[in-house]
Amino acid sequence: MNSILSNLIQEALVSLFGNENSFLIEIQHTKENFEGDYTFVVFSLTKTLKRKPEEIGKEIGEYLVSNFSKINSFNVVGGFLNLSLSDAFLCKSIKNYSTKIPKKNQASLMVEYSSPNTNKPLHLGHIRNNLLGFATANILEATGYKVIKTQIVNDRGIHICKSMVAWKNFANGETPESTRIKGDHFVGKYYVKFDTEYQKQIKELEEKGIETEQAKKEATIIKEAQEMLLKWEQGDTETLALWKKMNGWVYEGFEKSYKRLGVAFDSVQYESKTYLLGKEIVTQGIEKQVFAKREDGSVWCDLTNEGLDEKLVLRKDGTSVYMTQDLGTAIERFEKNKLDKLIYVVGNEQDYHFLVLFKMLKKLGYAWSQNLFHLSYAMVDLPDGKMKSREGTVVDADDLMQEMFDTAQKIS
Repeated sequence: MNSILSNLIQEALVSLFGNENSFLIEIQHTKENFEGDYTFVVFSLTKTLKRKPEEIGKEIGEYLVSNFSKINSFNVVGGFLNLSLSDAFLCKSIKNYSTKIPKKNQASLMVEYSSPNTNKPLHLGHIRNNLLGFATANILEATGYKVIKTQIVNDRGIHICKSMVAWKNFANGETPESTRIKGDHFVGKYYVKFDTEYQKQIKELEEKGIETEQAKKEATIIKEAQEMLLKWEQGDTETLALWKKMNGWVYEGFEKSYKRLGVAFDSVQYESKTYLLGKEIVTQGIEKQVFAKREDGSVWCDLTNEGLDEKLVLRKDGTSVYMTQDLGTAIERFEKNKLDKLIYVVGNEQDYHFLVLFKMLKKLGYAWSQNLFHLSYAMVDLPDGKMKSREGTVVDADDLMQEMFDTAQKIS
């Protein structure tokens, strides 16, 4: 870029003042507190031209804007000529630069980002995650990698059942269509409703003299959610029908949000399918003595020799946990896509989770476990603490994007 601008300025100087050999051209990036992209230092011309630097800068700036479409505008501050480049020129320069990057590395990478739950709409944290993940994938792709953009949708589990139980108990048949509420927001409303009712029942049990921790276990509504999860895993027809219907509402909402945000995916996985593979891996792990089953039926992995702790991989009732699912997902991804590397774009609250996951896969004998990478970043917090979807204390992604659209429209 400096060489291009130097040539333009050189041409301006010769046209305006003649004697090209006597001019020293010094170009810098414009300082942050000034308007412009690049700055031409005019002081070196004052001795030769015997004129004030402001006058020289103004004359050069006017010539550049009049004769070259690459220069959009200019301003002069003392002996500095600040130049603003045209958008068309900047875009073309970036495009030309990207095509010149050597495409030598044909390694296949997968980048996972977004990975929402189907019990609530996207929020500010999801926006940050999506933009980080999508940008990371695009940068890697521009440097020659074969990149697969993916997400794992958390479409099953106790948190999903909570929204289902709340809708079943309190909705009276209302739908996104009947309420004119976007699908993911509609389901998220019932996730909040579940927590409200849950807290109410806990308080009622506490007033009867039951300890808080016991009250949390005995509340009727949480037992309903746990029972629904078991029915789901057993393939109960009615439960599966409700699950598919409510997830369908959420997917319609997510698609609208992704489109407006400008991100996309090459593939999508669903925990409702990968968790079964995870269970098979746990069985294999027991046979390899990587995992051990306890008397209550739960299965654990002992990582104390690795400087970590013991980690649950299967509950005593046979239901899976996140770790179970992530084991199955990682294995399926490498076997199906012949990956060289897998990058997880996930907040730093999951640092320990991924450390454990990578250790387990190594112990299970997967050589590619050394090619797993957690792109960790700090979580988004509100002034009054962490966002909590179940309490309704989140910055909604759709609301935030609409506010940005409204602000941009008002300004422009």
